[in-house]
Amino acid sequence: MGIFLPDGGTIGFVAPSFGCATEPYKTAFNHGLSKLQEMGFTTVLGPNCYRSDGIGISAPPAECAAELTEMFLRDDIDALMACGGGEMMCETIAKVDWERIRSGRKKLLMGYSDITNFIFPYVTKCDGYGLYGPSAAAFGMEPWHASIADALALLQGRITTVTGYDAWQGIDDGKKDEEHPLAPYNCVQTAGIRKYINGSTGVEQTDSAVRFEGRLVGGCLDCLQVLCGTPYADPIGYAKQHKDEGIVWVLESCDLNVFSIRRALWQLREAGWFANVKGFLIGRPLCYGQEIMGLDHYHAVIDVLGEFGVPIVMDADIGHLPPQMPLLMGSLARVTADGSLTISMKL
Repeated sequence: MGIFLPDGGTIGFVAPSFGCATEPYKTAFNHGLSKLQEMGFTTVLGPNCYRSDGIGISAPPAECAAELTEMFLRDDIDALMACGGGEMMCETIAKVDWERIRSGRKKLLMGYSDITNFIFPYVTKCDGYGLYGPSAAAFGMEPWHASIADALALLQGRITTVTGYDAWQGIDDGKKDEEHPLAPYNCVQTAGIRKYINGSTGVEQTDSAVRFEGRLVGGCLDCLQVLCGTPYADPIGYAKQHKDEGIVWVLESCDLNVFSIRRALWQLREAGWFANVKGFLIGRPLCYGQEIMGLDHYHAVIDVLGEFGVPIVMDADIGHLPPQMPLLMGSLARVTADGSLTISMKL
């Protein structure tokens, strides 16, 4: 049995971080469920999907961990979607039954942001796969953005290549609120990537395509920094295991300012996390355009990662400023960055 969601398959919904307990997320989530059911999928909800009893998560960590473990291991569930991101999923994973997860059937969980706390350990410690993409409530928007259709198609294994989109939504551009819970993305910002073929020079590459390949790992930098030094992440061992393929790091950030991004990358670099790196894919940070004491979000990255002498692609459609390219973490990816960004993935 493969890891992809089959036609007419069953999707389990879990809330190891925030649930869909408040508006506009509750209405959007319910509408997304209806749309997926109309497409022929069976939906199964975990017990925490509508809860808000936890601190920064849907429920107390032990209950979140129990939901995630049991839903992940159920034979009748083909794939899972997270209800949302959040703040404290790090406390959930400490109570997940990782031995059962590791020995069970490989399965895809889709989510991003705080869901990094499961996807990154599952990839680097269990040699599994995870889909870094939109949370469940995003499937309730009307109409769907192309990125939502791409996420479902990748979850099903119908596509293996994704390409960047024409425009993106800035932090103040969104129209979704309690009165408009089904509002689609309002992508009014001009798209464009920056690429540095040799980050150590700090000079942007504009006149030719940049290409590299390797295993995709990474996620939200806010979470990865917290995981560093814990038993729940082993990127060094994973890089050794896949030494012939190399690693492509996918990084984006939420609450970090430009100095916090630089400090976090310095910490991971000094901890040896970027061993055998072949390239970096950096999503637009939520602090996009910020400059503090002469430091912008570009130099927060290239001044730290440039010493590896590998391509760095920045302002990718990844992360908290939608739309986001869905990415199959753990897959072997071929990256082409020219006028746009194209990522081809295979197991």
